[in-house]
Amino acid sequence: MTTRVDFAFGAPNRLRTACDVVRKHYLAGRKLIIYHPELRELQRFDRMLWGFEPTAFIPHVFVDDPLAPQTPIWLSTQPPQPHPQSPADAAWLLNLAPSCPPLPTPFQRILEIVSENEKDRQAARQRWRQYQQLNYDVRGHKLNYS
Repeated sequence: MTTRVDFAFGAPNRLRTACDVVRKHYLAGRKLIIYHPELRELQRFDRMLWGFEPTAFIPHVFVDDPLAPQTPIWLSTQPPQPHPQSPADAAWLLNLAPSCPPLPTPFQRILEIVSENEKDRQAARQRWRQYQQLNYDVRGHKLNYS
């Protein structure tokens, strides 16, 4: 199985768009692991998930939380591992780090969100090239915010 990587380009705000992506996948019944190696950044995203929209509720915990087995969305600062469910239930990875997650990453899908910020776009180009070198199926999508 080849890992597919989807880059979403043109996010006005990377983390806010990531909240929307997480909500979309949660509502679709998909499990996600959200990765960033820096705890402070992941805690910031955790707070955003709780309050990015008044009526949105997205159950999520850190991967080492006792409720992790019953929760569909995990936050992790450690090299991500697939969700311990069956392959049909396997989680996708949302990478919020400025670099690729520690590889090899045994995920069916990796999601990347890229803002219009030049520094963010440069980092995304480097990740794109690294994924291509690993022979991952890399695809780009332009977000529509009109």
